[in-house]
Amino acid sequence: MKVIALDDVLGSEHEVDGGNWVSRRLIMKKDGMGYSVNDTIIKAGTETHIWYQNHLEAVYCIEGEGEVVTLKDNKVWPIKKDMLYALDEHDEHLLRARTDMRMVCVFNPALSGKEVHDENGVYPVDDE
Repeated sequence: MKVIALDDVLGSEHEVDGGNWVSRRLIMKKDGMGYSVNDTIIKAGTETHIWYQNHLEAVYCIEGEGEVVTLKDNKVWPIKKDMLYALDEHDEHLLRARTDMRMVCVFNPALSGKEVHDENGVYPVDDE
């Protein structure tokens, strides 16, 4: 059994600042669960280009509001507290935060814990 407190992650190497967001990595690849779980703050007024070509992601918003724009069809998906969106087709998208948004993000395959988006909005594959 694993018990992870957010307070234990804050200020550690598992709190990763990506500029528009700060991701607190709670469950990672090394934990052997087959997925990872992050508690992520998306900063108000930001727009982030994301394209998880190597991962699937489900995102549950627990605070704030913003929107996701899927780039293949330019559809705008409003996101607010108590809503989940799933990027089940490796959707290239823009994430726009009107307010600070707190998101619980689940990735498959699991993240190693130090990833940041590359110039295309992609997390690299962890081949280890």
